[in-house]
Amino acid sequence: MPKFTVEPAEVMRKHKVVAVVGASKNPEKDAYTVPEYLQRHGYTIIPVNPTTDSINGLKTYPSLSAIPDDLAKKVEVVDVFRPSEELPEVAKQVVELKRRTGRPIVFWGQEGLENEEAKKILSDAKIDYVMDRCMRVEHRLMESSR
Repeated sequence: MPKFTVEPAEVMRKHKVVAVVGASKNPEKDAYTVPEYLQRHGYTIIPVNPTTDSINGLKTYPSLSAIPDDLAKKVEVVDVFRPSEELPEVAKQVVELKRRTGRPIVFWGQEGLENEEAKKILSDAKIDYVMDRCMRVEHRLMESSR
């Protein structure tokens, strides 16, 4: 299966509300610096991490299902910073989030992350995905091509 079903640059242009699964409170990690970068560039970030109440001043949620309905209805992209073998489980949560909100959502697996089972789960649920790409890198590419 392909690495993506929708162009990464198109996702970056069209969607501005990003739930970050595996967001980190460690400023040394990409799971902290990438959401911080996106936030500085106009994206709304919703961190998902079961081990902390806030990251970079933002309220965190322990899971996608714990995001309150009013906020969940705004999520457009789920950016995942978890090991590749956890992607199918996160994909199932994204399918459930789409069902709960009735809205289309794009699943985004960070650079280095790819999983065929997750792709099948997402494809079966008609959810677009991007895998093995970094949102910060894609944003910079998009900005430099303007």
